[in-house]
Parts: sequence; structure tokens; C-alpha cells
Amino acid sequence: MTADGRISGGAVRAQTQAAFAAGGTAVARLALLVLGAAPGVAVPAVGAVFAGVAVATTFEYYYPASLFALGAALLTAVALAGLFVRPCATRARSQLLRWYGVRMPVEYSPRPALEADERGHWWTGYSYHRSHAVARIAQLLHWSFRDRATRSEMLWLVVSPLVVVTLALVVFGLLFGGLASLVVALQDYRFSGESAIGPASILVSTLLGLGLVTLGVLLAPHAVRGFAEAARRVLDQDGRASHAQLTKRVAELTETRADAVGSQAAELRRIERDLHDGAQARLVAIGMTLGTIEHLMETDPTAARELLSEARQSSARALQELRDLVRGIHPPVLAERGLGDAVRALALDGALPTEVCVSLPDRLAAPVEAAAYFSVCELLANAAKHSEAEQVWVDILYRAGRLRITVTDDGVGVADPTRGTGLRGIERRLGTFDGVLAIDSTSGGPTTITLELPCELSSPRTSTSFEKV
Repeated sequence: MTADGRISGGAVRAQTQAAFAAGGTAVARLALLVLGAAPGVAVPAVGAVFAGVAVATTFEYYYPASLFALGAALLTAVALAGLFVRPCATRARSQLLRWYGVRMPVEYSPRPALEADERGHWWTGYSYHRSHAVARIAQLLHWSFRDRATRSEMLWLVVSPLVVVTLALVVFGLLFGGLASLVVALQDYRFSGESAIGPASILVSTLLGLGLVTLGVLLAPHAVRGFAEAARRVLDQDGRASHAQLTKRVAELTETRADAVGSQAAELRRIERDLHDGAQARLVAIGMTLGTIEHLMETDPTAARELLSEARQSSARALQELRDLVRGIHPPVLAERGLGDAVRALALDGALPTEVCVSLPDRLAAPVEAAAYFSVCELLANAAKHSEAEQVWVDILYRAGRLRITVTDDGVGVADPTRGTGLRGIERRLGTFDGVLAIDSTSGGPTTITLELPCELSSPRTSTSFEKV
């Protein structure tokens, strides 16, 4: 820049050279993006075509041959595309790190190992399967769609070719158009003496070609930055939680907290009412009876002994009511023996024959045990009152950081949370722990209700038992 503030010719040339150098680098990077995105599209497409043709040829004489071919093509395309999910995302992350210094760390949720039970079935962490191969595939698919980072990578596999093709069409369209115009201008210049083409037409073609090439080169850096921004939005886990999602989560937590506070207040009112109407009234009556006995001891010993017998019976009933109340607050067997034995004791006192299967590694946290116990208590009571069932099965197991309880009966079915407060109360109780309630109940039965609560255990010991009560 000169002393009077004007930009010197050397500075203009330097800036122009830097801009064209950056543009040339961006064009090369854009070409790399096109080459990198091609296999993720071409390989599944070619594989789908071959699979479709092979199946159509095999089932040529069957009526639904085209449907078989279409299904085989889709399955093949999805399977082959799955091979490029992680490489495509990894390549995009490394490119952003090299080109712009943008680091996008990725964390995958742990995938539980397959476990075999005593029946020979394989537990994937979500379901049982007889075949080990089927269990591996089911586990991979289920984990892939539940893992946040993998879902982002699958989305990027679809979005990446669209972004690259759109940006590349604009830049390379301008470059190829400009080069074509320059080639036309060169051809016109070579044959200008043998044709009626004038210098003006050659000049226009030359300027148009140079302008298009320049525009394409200058747009290339913006195109690559657009690719980087798209990759960051899709693959960056820390930047994906939108304001709407956070607002929804805050609303859910506020609702579950309000439900927990309301349930606690209702439980305290119930305890107060039971104490006032039950044990407290009996203790007051016992006190009055003892006062009467004190006055009758010398004048009427026989009546005093009768009243003393009544007081003893009243005290026994008051003690039983207090025990029942304590059992309703937190059963002693639950505190001493854990969820499995507490549910077995509950089943022993139930009106229906109940088979209990427990597979728990050590003890759960006390709040989780209480929520699970009272939920099972409500479900067994509902089965006895409404289902007309003859048998109930309760399965309690812990896998992959989640407690899953399944209560099944062979009754008439049609369990509906809107028809009463019991199931809605269970939903609110589980919601406090981010748990869920799933109901599978059709007319005619059977009814299967599944409870899931996320929780952690500290001991690796596993206790598995089956018991029919």
C-alpha cells in the first residue's frame, strides 16, 4: 500500500495470486471429495443391479420375480452401503482436521457382548435368539440404530453424496463451461482466415471462458467450506442438540419431577390417614381401656381381666396394622433380601399361580428396587382383579445397564392405561427414573407388560433362578 492509502500493483498481484492458489487447492480438494464419495454410491448401486438381475433370472418363471429382484436389490444395496458408513465418516473427519484444523472427536456407546443362557439362547442385550449368527446381526442392527454417533454416520452416508454432487456440479460446471468456451475461441482463431468468424466473436468467447474459469476457481473454496459445514452439522455430536430438543427434555424432566413430588405427597397423606384411622385410633382405645382397668382392679377383678384381654387383642391388631403399613412403605423383605426375593414373597401371597424367573447381578439401588417392586405389585393386583387369568409369569433380568421386568398373564387381555389410574401411576413412577412401560395386550389375551429402567450395578456376580409359586 502506498503512502496515500492506495493499494499498490504488487499487492493486488499478490492477493490475486493467493486467491487463485487457494482456488486451485480447493478445486483439487473438491475433486478428492467426488472421488471419495463415488464408492459409497457406486458399489451399492452396482451390487444392487447384479443382485436384482441374478434373482430375476433365477425366478424368471415365477410370477413375483420382479418383487424378488427388487427385494434382493434393496437388501444388497443396504448391506453394501453399511460397509461404507464408518469409513465415509472417518474420512470426512480427517479431511476437516487436515484442511481446517477442526477436530470432531467421536464416542460410540459400548456394544454388549453376546451371552448364552442355560437354555442355549443368545442374549444380545435387547432380545434372545437361538442362532448365534442371527443374534450377532440383530445386535449389530439394534445397536447401530440406537447409538447416536452411528446414526449420525449413517445419515452422513446419505447426505455426503448429495452435498458433494451439488457443490461439484456448480464449480466444475463453471470450469468445464469456461474451458469449452476457450477451446471454441482457439478453434475460431485457428480457422478465422477460412471462415466468416470475426475478431469480436473470438474476443467474446475468450472473455466468457476466462470469466467462467475465474468464477469457478473463486467459488471452489466456498464449496469446500460448505462441505465442511455440512459435515460438522451432521457428524459433530456436541452441536446436534437443538434448542427445541433441549426444551423438550427440560419439559419432560420438569413433568417427571412434578409427578414424583405429587406421588410423594400423596403417599405421605396416605400414611398419615392410615395412622390416624388405624393404629392411632386403636392405641387411643387401648389407653382408655387401661384407664378403666386401673379403676376396676380393686372393685371388679373379673371385668378388669376381660378388659385386659380385649386390650391385648387390640394391641396385637394395632401391631399388625403397623406392620402392614411399614410393608406398604418399604417391605422388610425388599430391604433385607432384594428385589428377587421380594417379588417371590409377593407372588406367594398373590391370588394367582405365579412363576418368577430372576436373573440379577447383585443388588439394585434402593429407589430402583422400590419402584420396580411396587410396579410389579400393581401389575399382579391388576391381573388378579381384571384379567380373568389362570397363570402369571414374571421375568426379572438385568442386561446392558437396564433392568427389564416382564409380567405376562393368560387372561382376556385389553389392558388400557386410559381405563384406570394403576398403569398411569406405574408410568409416572418409572418416568422418575427415565424408565418406560410397554403394553402388548389384545382382545382375548395374553397380556404382556414390560418395564425398563436404566440403572447401574457394582458387582459382576450373577444370580439366575427359576421358581414357580
